Amino acid sequence: MFPVSLCIDFGNTNFKAAIFQSDRLVERYQFKETDAMSTLKKIIALYNPQKSILSSVVNHAESIVGLLQENTSYLKLDLNTKLPFLNAYGSPETLGHDRIALVAGLSRQYPGENSLAISIGTCITYNFLAKNNAFRGGSISPGVEMRLRAMSDYTDKLPLIPREGHLSLLGYDTETSMRSGAVNGISAEIDGMLERYEKEYGTINAVLTGGDAPFFESRLKNKIFADTNFLFKGLYAILEHNNK
Repeated sequence: MFPVSLCIDFGNTNFKAAIFQSDRLVERYQFKETDAMSTLKKIIALYNPQKSILSSVVNHAESIVGLLQENTSYLKLDLNTKLPFLNAYGSPETLGHDRIALVAGLSRQYPGENSLAISIGTCITYNFLAKNNAFRGGSISPGVEMRLRAMSDYTDKLPLIPREGHLSLLGYDTETSMRSGAVNGISAEIDGMLERYEKEYGTINAVLTGGDAPFFESRLKNKIFADTNFLFKGLYAILEHNNK
């Protein structure tokens, strides 16, 4: 019987969970905050996980922690969690759990190599792990929805437009010009940032992840390995590191 692990991510927008059997992700769930308790009960009843890890950036019911402690060997991801890499970030207390998990995923997937996790969601984060297994930091910039909303919020005349729609380099009206600037701007940013990393550090293993990764994967000049489950793989790496 393969060991089963439950990895949970409570974000500002989405509540998600994944089941691993040994090193393989076999099921993924997304649910509303109001359904968290009932969904986790169903997952535990179905898979009987031996271990669990919770990454949360929101206040959640203590009953959820009780459920996990009662049914699994439970680990909460926080500032004191033992990590599978050296955290050289200047302000570790401000480092988001999502970035910690992404770097842990890099440490497990690319040991001894320079690697970069690029996550595209509300914000775009660049997370660099050096070949000596030290997290050196990276950068944060606005995601596509934030860019579109900022153009509308901080001007009198520009409308709030959807991301989906006609997209070309040359916008032919206000809406398509805004979309071109936001979407093509992000694509150019990511390509340019990767080129700068490679110029500075040589060959880089780059992973593209986050909710908007599928939208941008085909729009990048550089071919980057895309994996929307990379954060979960990082949580699993942290869980395994703490259960050696």
